[in-house]
Amino acid sequence: MSWYFYVLLCADGTLYAGISNDPDARLKKHNRGGGAKYLRPKYRRPGEIVYTEKFDDKVAAMKREYRFKQLSRRHKLTIVGMPFFQSAPRPADRAGAARRFYAAV
Repeated sequence: MSWYFYVLLCADGTLYAGISNDPDARLKKHNRGGGAKYLRPKYRRPGEIVYTEKFDDKVAAMKREYRFKQLSRRHKLTIVGMPFFQSAPRPADRAGAARRFYAAV
């Protein structure tokens, strides 16, 4: 069974990293408020997957997740292919604001 390391861009501009054997199903669960406590607040949803890596086993995916979480935000954004900014915008409507912000750059 293949395992995936994935990174979500949350609606508030933050990044969330995790592992799953089905990232698309996991994204749906996150967007419904299930799964990780970090993604339960409505202002962090919806999220979208901005980066994935495939691994042959769960341990390798977990190691990648751990290494990624040790990095600075600047390095994380470089890995997922997004520009670095000191602070992402936090507009009142939040939903999709981060996605629009990074798409415009």
